[in-house]
Amino acid sequence: MNITEVIPKDNYVLYIKAEDGKAGLFDVKPYLESDVFSPLKDRDEFERIHNGKYFIEWDCGADLTADTIQARWETVTTKTVQ
Repeated sequence: MNITEVIPKDNYVLYIKAEDGKAGLFDVKPYLESDVFSPLKDRDEFERIHNGKYFIEWDCGADLTADTIQARWETVTTKTVQ
């Protein structure tokens, strides 16, 4: 999967769109208790996300691969995300 868009949403959820047009919501909350992801509890840090196309990463060093995202996201249509 090639990630084309990542938008931080409320409640530590990411809206992610793939090159093939599929989109989904990925819940980051389950990861926040690990050492590398804990800085993301700060909303400003959570919003400092970078799209690496095959992964996403934050300034604190936390990252998620496209494979992980695709395996655990809840697919949505663009009409359901606002």
